[in-house]
Amino acid sequence: MTDRHDAQAEHDAEGQAQFDALIDADSRIEPRDWMPAAYRKTLLRQISQHAHSEIIGMQPEANWITRAPSLKRKSILIAKVQDEAGHGLYLYSAAETLGQSRHEMMDDLLAGKAKYSSIFNYPARTWADMGAIGWLVDGAAICNQVPLCRASYGPYGRAMVRICKEESFHQRQGFEILLELANGTPEQRQMAQDAVNRWYAPALMMFGPPDDESPNSQQSMAWKIKRFSNDELRQRFLGMMVEQVTVLGLELPDKDIRFNEETGKWEHGPLDWAEFWRVIGGSGPCNAQRMERRRDAHAEGAWVREAAAAYAAKQAARAAEKEKAA
Repeated sequence: MTDRHDAQAEHDAEGQAQFDALIDADSRIEPRDWMPAAYRKTLLRQISQHAHSEIIGMQPEANWITRAPSLKRKSILIAKVQDEAGHGLYLYSAAETLGQSRHEMMDDLLAGKAKYSSIFNYPARTWADMGAIGWLVDGAAICNQVPLCRASYGPYGRAMVRICKEESFHQRQGFEILLELANGTPEQRQMAQDAVNRWYAPALMMFGPPDDESPNSQQSMAWKIKRFSNDELRQRFLGMMVEQVTVLGLELPDKDIRFNEETGKWEHGPLDWAEFWRVIGGSGPCNAQRMERRRDAHAEGAWVREAAAAYAAKQAARAAEKEKAA
């Protein structure tokens, strides 16, 4: 027993040394590489939450497909919702390489054990919200996710490359919707401004709590899963919005926005972090609705999963018979 314990300790020490060397060299950790249990746990939490966010995030936009103002808008929105489903697929696949099945991750979501982004618990009240979600929410996602293309875990970083390319399309689509509304009738312009007013603060809070209240951020940066802190990403995003909103001819609903001459960066006013934690805790405007619809969709899709599993089993049996016959 002692020999086995010593051998395991030696193996872990060698693995830790190799892991540290890869991180220090800014290289990639692959699924078969040794990794600390805490690193694996952190990745599973982050990647699964990211995947859940993509799937839950389909709901507010899918609700507007039948009410889009033109066939062009309808087809673009359908394509966007399909993209989000694909993003979830890439991310669940990446998470599975860490040893947790997609079924387990989905069970955790449906049971309320796993989280998804707080932003998707807000309602999309008008067509202008499709523009605000694209410009602000997807814009924040791009700001957060582009650095993840260099994440230290290989499958996650590679998945993010394609996701970010598609998110850039989503952001441009949202910006174009707002631009057209802002240059339309006074009523359309006001609808666009109202949507920006409602989504501005939740989009800023998408990056997570302030750095001094984020227990996981520093360790994730040390492991090079993340490259920038929550506050750094939030500030970068604010700078992008300040420039782009002038093109739209709209206003950001923050009277305290100012440019800090000393740091050369834009700064925002206070955010309602109490609201953020309420939404995270399940008391947002649409938390119950989002989960109810996810559970219903999961139950209604059971026959599809069963059919796919039966087909896969049949194909595997045929392959085994062929191999045996050969």
